[in-house]
Amino acid sequence: MKTLSHWIGGKPVEGVSGNFGPVYNPATGVQEKQVAFASADEVDAAVRAAKEAFEAWGTSSLAKRTSVLFKYRELVDAHREEIARLITAEHGKVHSDALGEVARGLEIIELACGIPEKLKGELSTQVSTRVDVAAIRQSLGVVAGITPFNFPAMVPMWMFPLAVACGNTFVLKPSEKVPSAAFKLAELAAEAGLPDGVLNVVNGDKVAVDAILEHPDIAAVSFVGSTPIARYIHTTGTANGKRVQALGGAKNHMLVLPDADLDLAADSAINAAYGSAGERCMAISVVVAVGETADPLIGKIKERADKLRIGPGDDPASEMGPLITKVHRDKVASYVSGAAAQGADVVIDGTGYTVEGYEDGHWIGISLLDHVTPEMDAYRDEIFGPVLSVVRVDTYDEAIALMNNSPWGNGTAIFTRDGGAARRFQMEVEAGMVGVNVPIPVPVGYHSFGGWKDSLFGDHHIYGNDGVHFYTRGKVVTTRWPDPSDGGINLGFPSNH
Repeated sequence: MKTLSHWIGGKPVEGVSGNFGPVYNPATGVQEKQVAFASADEVDAAVRAAKEAFEAWGTSSLAKRTSVLFKYRELVDAHREEIARLITAEHGKVHSDALGEVARGLEIIELACGIPEKLKGELSTQVSTRVDVAAIRQSLGVVAGITPFNFPAMVPMWMFPLAVACGNTFVLKPSEKVPSAAFKLAELAAEAGLPDGVLNVVNGDKVAVDAILEHPDIAAVSFVGSTPIARYIHTTGTANGKRVQALGGAKNHMLVLPDADLDLAADSAINAAYGSAGERCMAISVVVAVGETADPLIGKIKERADKLRIGPGDDPASEMGPLITKVHRDKVASYVSGAAAQGADVVIDGTGYTVEGYEDGHWIGISLLDHVTPEMDAYRDEIFGPVLSVVRVDTYDEAIALMNNSPWGNGTAIFTRDGGAARRFQMEVEAGMVGVNVPIPVPVGYHSFGGWKDSLFGDHHIYGNDGVHFYTRGKVVTTRWPDPSDGGINLGFPSNH
């Protein structure tokens, strides 16, 4: 069985802790690899490599950094098929979805290629007699990223390209369930000319996570994952003096007004709820149907849902793949039966679904629940699977109150032909990312990604301008080059004249 190792100091490093985790093919349910789990000492080795590399990389020219990043962008683009295959083999998502993930990661590499523009700084001259003031941004040092299983390539690329472009060095701890894509990204970075130690990858579990959060030489930590873990990452990291951005979970609502194009809304609900088997923090998991829209909308969703093709991610005919583990599959299924017990109508029951020839895979079909209420577990919890709930309300005001009462505020969408209603919604809804007739409003690379409330812990969103600010710190330099005729002693408080 293949054993996956770490990447430290510019080369593969075998794990020595003696602890390993299984890596499954979700479509078959078969363990095909194992991954070495790092001890605290192995995390320390990666941090030492990053700290040593920072001495040169942190003072390297912007021209040198961007030349590496442009080459890196070229290599990732050339290997996008290979990276997508690694994602499908370990995550299970269909190949087209995996390719899309790589494409969205490439956007941030492209953003990082433009780092000279982002780090230009500001200058004010003659603020006082022969006094100039400059505002500059400098790198932090060694920074780290802890990334989730659902986007094995995209989320790491949301972090480290921008971090190293700003002059930092990086320690990445990918999900132990899907380690191969991150390792490949590190290999390609070395091939692009990134100096040894600037990017390091350590695999592991909570031991590795805690070693990162507690390490005195790590200045900042980025995290994407569930809300409970995000809260833990933020609390523990900040207690250890680190800058932390921790993106948590979500319960994203899609509001459908009576004037909406119901065919567009139904297509969008299918795509946003069931794409990647619902294992997205930006998935739409609740449709809020206003007035008489619910019945026709549910009919259109069901009509489309019945035609979806579920199967192995490497089969071009498949539109949705399996879930990541059997345990998660069973947990998702429990919400469907639980909703029925609590009074919801199960319009489509996807539990018990299997694929011929792949009976041991982590399969579940899509589920559609109607007459869901806020008291039900299927509404209250982040299911992270292909389960779509429909909540019926009478008015827009009732809908906005329902949505704003959610503890999460990651993403949301409204479907309407009324520009005034859409504008009101985007101002009133309490969420960090809003789509108007766009079901998955993930911002492009030069805007920042992040939610509100329990969907984000920390002050900075990820990538975009927020990402640059997170991976740098500001410094203001006040300079006076006195004229030779200046002089004398003045003990008074300096004034600007």
